Amino acid sequence: MNFQVTVLKILVAYPDGFAVMEDLKRDMAILATSGRDWADRTRRLAARVPDLDIWSQGLIERTSGGWRLTSKGREVLEFMEARPMPEPIQAAAASETTPPVAEIAAVPPLTQPADRAKLRRERRERRREARERARANAS
Repeated sequence: MNFQVTVLKILVAYPDGFAVMEDLKRDMAILATSGRDWADRTRRLAARVPDLDIWSQGLIERTSGGWRLTSKGREVLEFMEARPMPEPIQAAAASETTPPVAEIAAVPPLTQPADRAKLRRERRERRREARERARANAS
C-alpha cells in the first residue's frame, strides 16, 4: 500500500505527472531509505483510502517507458492529503457542557497554485542539475 502512495506522490511532482521508469526507481529508492517519517506519512495517507489500487482504479496509466498520473489519480491524492474536517459537536451535548463555539472560518491553503508550480519547477531544476552532476562525476 505504501508503495502505491509513494508512486502517486512521485508522479505528481513531475511535469504532466509523467516519469520514466529510471526516475521512478531512483525516487522510490531515495524515499524508501529516507527514514521512518516517510513510511509513517504514507501509512497515514493510505489509511484514508484503504482499498487503494492505483492500476485497477485507473489512477495511473502505463505508457511506453514510464507511468503517468491520471486526473482521477490527482483527485484521489488530493483527497488523501486533505485535512480531515473536525466532527460536528452534538448540539444537545454542547449546550449542556460548553458555551456555543463560533464557526471556524475555512483555513486558507498554505500555498497558492502559482507557488506550487514555482516549487515544482525549482524541484525539477534541482533534479536535473543533480543528474548532470552525477553523469559528470561518473565520467
